[in-house]
Amino acid sequence: MKKKHFLALAIAGISLSSNNAFACKEDKMEKCYGVVKASKNDCSSSKKGAHSCAGGAQKDSDKSEWILLPKGTCERLTGGSLKGQE
Repeated sequence: MKKKHFLALAIAGISLSSNNAFACKEDKMEKCYGVVKASKNDCSSSKKGAHSCAGGAQKDSDKSEWILLPKGTCERLTGGSLKGQE
């Protein structure tokens, strides 16, 4: 299995297991921007008025879309950022 596919599967698994926005504080999770595949985001966009629900991401690696990941994971990913762009 290619590394790229493995990473995508790992991120998807983490995302599915922690799709609750409140898990951020409770489970030591953080929002990770810029690593989301189209329609695989966890919740709303950082862009005002873009959309307000999970699965609304229009393109891969959008810097305004996020998923929840365990703290310390996001900044280790290429393109990952703890701050979203508007």
